Amino acid sequence: MEVEVKLRLPDSTSHRSLSSLLSPLLNHTHHQNNLFFDTAASRLSSRRAVLRLRFYGDDPPSAARCVVCLKAKAVIVDGVSRVEEDEEELDPVAGRAIWADPNLIGSTESRVLGRVREEFGVKEGEGYVFLGGFKNVRRVYEWSGLKLELDETMFDFGTLYELECESDEPEKARSLIEGLLKENRIAYSYSEMSKFAIFRAGKLPKIQN
Repeated sequence: MEVEVKLRLPDSTSHRSLSSLLSPLLNHTHHQNNLFFDTAASRLSSRRAVLRLRFYGDDPPSAARCVVCLKAKAVIVDGVSRVEEDEEELDPVAGRAIWADPNLIGSTESRVLGRVREEFGVKEGEGYVFLGGFKNVRRVYEWSGLKLELDETMFDFGTLYELECESDEPEKARSLIEGLLKENRIAYSYSEMSKFAIFRAGKLPKIQN
């Protein structure tokens, strides 16, 4: 179970202010390309599951790293997300082959892809489809014993700014982070949708006051 605090920043100004504030604590900057897949009969989405390939690099063709992830039953309440998650490293060559031909999900050697085949009742010859995807720039900081991930997510229909923090004590982490944002007068609201849900909706959610 992945448990994360998710706070939305309203615009690039808030994102820039927080990035500047945290800049001395920057550990990594990741350029991520997130690609999503389902069966031709939508067996994953019908059971609130998501299959994602994440390529690390400027674009999938040149990426040196790929991670396959299966998520299911995501719930976000008061800025805290809980979701079942299983992921593993995948050879980027195999990932790019799946991107070119999603039906290779049915035969590629992978524990996670094996779960997709076995647990979702995929029938032989049913096939798989590419749903599309989006890019994300993630800046990772270490602050007060927490790992903060500042995201700039670029959809075809707009850009989302979000601060995430995985924690075993999400309410405590959320309180600390909210204190930081309030103290520095950086506007925010609780995230209400996952990035994948926003991608599928085709529009950015309204900013909550």
